[in-house]
Amino acid sequence: MSKAPFRPPLNVLLLSQSTILEQLQLEEALLRVDQRNWCLINPNPPEAIVMGISSSPEKVIDLNRLQKQPVPLIRRFSGGGTVFIDADSIIKTFIFNQADLGIPCYPHAVFQWSEIFYRLVFQEIELRLCENDYVIKGRKCGGNAQYMTKNRWLHHTSFLWDYQAENMAYLKMPPKMPGYRERRSHDNFLCKLGEYLPSKQEVVNRFLKTLKVYFKVEISSLSEAYKVTQIPHRRTSQRIDLF
Repeated sequence: MSKAPFRPPLNVLLLSQSTILEQLQLEEALLRVDQRNWCLINPNPPEAIVMGISSSPEKVIDLNRLQKQPVPLIRRFSGGGTVFIDADSIIKTFIFNQADLGIPCYPHAVFQWSEIFYRLVFQEIELRLCENDYVIKGRKCGGNAQYMTKNRWLHHTSFLWDYQAENMAYLKMPPKMPGYRERRSHDNFLCKLGEYLPSKQEVVNRFLKTLKVYFKVEISSLSEAYKVTQIPHRRTSQRIDLF
């Protein structure tokens, strides 16, 4: 990714007190009824389990554990797998007009672009895209989900700054898993950005620094962005109450 003479405009939203459901509902509105490019960064989300639009809870979650120790269960509007997020996660989402960035609304093209971007953010870490996951030395540090419309695309990522084994125990071995996982347990499959960088703020700073090289960045306010949610649009992100 070389520095282009034209830097597309990009609205950046830093979220500090938003739940993942609030973030997903905002993202869905920004994707469907707004025409601007966006990057949302949430470095401190509260606990929740987030499933893809087509996931079945009984197939991907230990429901006995969830019943005994409840946490919010969210179904997002995009595809992808199931993740447990908490204050040790860093959630980052891109929403772009196809025409502004020149990246077509096809998953493979968006994944290719995102890998290049994140390799610039984490230059010395040797981060790579492997079967739609971001990995470091063969271990997953970030999972992704996408949503495509005719002219706009969304790519969101959950990075692991750290994780607690007891939280990962909520997640069953998925019915479909990447081949490189080789049925490894969470402890053998996952890695933490905290093993490579000094702080979560350093990660956020790197995101912002890289964005400012390639885009005309404008920091937006949450109150201004939330005005978009009042425009009528399809709403599919929701909390699921099983018990």
